[in-house]
Amino acid sequence: MSEKDLTIDSEIIDEITEGKEDKHVEKHGKEHPDVPDDAGYEKYCSLCNRPESIAGKMIELPNNITVCSDCMQKSFDLMSNSNFDYSKLMNMPGVHIMNMAELENMMPKAKPIKKKKEGEKKEPALNLKDIPAPHKIKAKLDEYVVGQEHAKKAMAVAVYNHYKRVATDTMDDIEIEKSNMLMIGPTGSGKTYLVKTLARLLDVPLAITDATSLTEAGYIGDDIESVVSKLLAAADNDVEKAERGIIFIDEIDKIAKKRNSSQRDVSGESVQQGMLKLLEGSEVEVPVGANSKNAMVPLTTVNTKNILFICGGAFPDLEEIIKERLNKQASIGFTADLKDKWNHDKNILEKVTAEDLRNFGMIPEFIGRLPIIFTLQGLNEEMLVKILKEPKNAILKQYQKLLALDEVKLEFDEAALEAIAKRAMEKNTGARALRAIIEEFMLDIMYEIPKDDNIGQVTITKEYIEGTGGPVITLRGQALLTGE
Repeated sequence: MSEKDLTIDSEIIDEITEGKEDKHVEKHGKEHPDVPDDAGYEKYCSLCNRPESIAGKMIELPNNITVCSDCMQKSFDLMSNSNFDYSKLMNMPGVHIMNMAELENMMPKAKPIKKKKEGEKKEPALNLKDIPAPHKIKAKLDEYVVGQEHAKKAMAVAVYNHYKRVATDTMDDIEIEKSNMLMIGPTGSGKTYLVKTLARLLDVPLAITDATSLTEAGYIGDDIESVVSKLLAAADNDVEKAERGIIFIDEIDKIAKKRNSSQRDVSGESVQQGMLKLLEGSEVEVPVGANSKNAMVPLTTVNTKNILFICGGAFPDLEEIIKERLNKQASIGFTADLKDKWNHDKNILEKVTAEDLRNFGMIPEFIGRLPIIFTLQGLNEEMLVKILKEPKNAILKQYQKLLALDEVKLEFDEAALEAIAKRAMEKNTGARALRAIIEEFMLDIMYEIPKDDNIGQVTITKEYIEGTGGPVITLRGQALLTGE
């Protein structure tokens, strides 16, 4: 490569950066050789891939390479601040200098500018008639989620009202506030599953993030704005689509205020303070295609005004705070409530108030931006049995489909399902325990069945689950055999 190829004509840079493109075209010819003069095309930066309409006028290099002034300045700064002698680069062994002509086919081509036609009205992103009614949303959730009737009803109404608000934005002077939600429920009760099902039903982008990784700006961990960048990535970097999406922040109870801590609380109250502007609605600068603002990527502005935030958490020990408040209301006398009246109440979480959450460690401003608070019930054996077999994508149906691909029918005795639910209750991790238990006893069956093409049906029995017997195996066209 010659020095001429590496040198940038400073005259051209000055002409373009000063906006004297006409003078540049007059001296050096047409701006892009592959683009007709009358076409509305714009060039893209070869480094950051931003269009000319965003990055500003492009600087042209040999072989039709275009670079924006920001990337060019960063390159100059990098070379000028480095102590490396680039003149020695050619003589270093093993270093191959690429010919600039080889990059021509790798560079982004000029693309037509999307112009709005005259008289064309912009269609609203959401049509009021397309938003499903609350009873339809709940009916769809019923197909996938067992139980939790109150939670599904509350979620359906909140989502319906939120997207009505988005669809009728600026319709009149009355501004409807956001319907952000807070879900409280024990682990494995279906918080994340409800949100995933809801996003799939509404066909909107969904970002699921964990509050435990969020820290105050300047500390190791994810910035608070990273939750918005995840939503932007889920929307394929389409800002307009992302601005009507859903962000689910799990483990929200982990950012409660730390009690009796002498260290700086960088992942507790400060994160709650930083999230206030996101929940309320503000314009946030997030990087495109990266989680960190320090990366050399362009930033874009996302308005969180119409983004629905759903927060969820198990809130351990919240029951004790509720019981303490309820017990204080007990009076002395023959008609007084007993102190242990609430100890065996399985639905104690339903009596939660904003005051209980404040005592748990959530700041009042944060609770105020989550106006819809509802709880999910802990699962009992009956609900676990229904979860195994009733939903559209139930665990048993998944395994039946897997064995059906080997032309083998899989059946479960009702007693076997009850035995699985009983073992899951002992693990105390909700519906998550079901998958682990089934994986354990299905391992040998999934391993052995492909060996024998004569097996036609496998029936899982209670004895097999409890380890006192084996599954019932039916051969094709033969009598029943008992597996050991």
